Amino acid sequence: MPDDPQWTAPPGSWASSAARRRNMQAIQSRDTKPEQLIRRLVHAQGLRYRVCARPLPDLRRTADMVFRPAKVAVFIDGCYWHGCPDHYVPPKTNSGYWSDKVARNVARDRDTDQRLAETGWLVLRFWEHEPSDACALQIADTVRERRLLLANRLGDVE
Repeated sequence: MPDDPQWTAPPGSWASSAARRRNMQAIQSRDTKPEQLIRRLVHAQGLRYRVCARPLPDLRRTADMVFRPAKVAVFIDGCYWHGCPDHYVPPKTNSGYWSDKVARNVARDRDTDQRLAETGWLVLRFWEHEPSDACALQIADTVRERRLLLANRLGDVE
C-alpha cells in the first residue's frame, strides 16, 4: 500500500517512493488557483462559459474554459506539466519517465490546437505564471470580438 512507510514502487512505476506517490496524486488536474482566479475575473466582466468541457464532442480533450457560441477554447497550462520554456526544470528522480510525460503533454497540446483550429475554433493558451488580470482581459476581448465576427458572418449569409 502506498500509505505504508515500507512500501516500494513496483518496477516501472512512475512513483519513486510512497511520499512521491502521495504528492503526485494530490496534484489537481482542474480548478487550480490560476484557473479559478482567471475564471472569476472573466465572469466579473459578464461572460459565461463552460468549465472543464470538451470543445468538440468527438475529441477526448477538455479545455479549462469553453465559450461555445464564440468558438473559443481557453487552456491555463501548468509550467511543469506543459513544459514552460521559462520555468520547466527536468526532475532529478525518474527523469526519463517525467521528461517523456511532459513531452507527450506538449505534443498533445499542439495536436489539440491543430484539431480545434481545423474546425474553426480559436485556442487561447496561458501559462499559470502569467498575470491573471491580463489573461482575463485578453480572453474577454477575444470572446467579444469573435462573437461579433461570427454574428456578422451569419448576418451576411441570411
